[in-house]
Amino acid sequence: MSRTTTDHKYIELDDNGIALIVGTTMKVSELITSHLAYGWSPEELHFQYPHLSLSKVYSALAYYWDYQRAIDREIEQRLEQVETLRRQAPPSGIAQKLRESGAIE
Repeated sequence: MSRTTTDHKYIELDDNGIALIVGTTMKVSELITSHLAYGWSPEELHFQYPHLSLSKVYSALAYYWDYQRAIDREIEQRLEQVETLRRQAPPSGIAQKLRESGAIE
């Protein structure tokens, strides 16, 4: 798989145009999801993902603000894929036992 550099020092694009943080397999959208879901600051993101330098975190955030619509669309598509897979998956064994016991509906 080849990667293409961007104007952002620590961000590169994979063959599918997905933004990745250089030196990792982490997608910018994954970091942004944590930022948006938990309200984590750049320092907290660095604490939670210690394999990312603070400069890589800031670079990913800057990339997001420059390409917000595209990243938001990527996040939405991933959420839709997860929901589709969730609906298609058979119930887990534990969920089935809980339903049978009346613990859940």
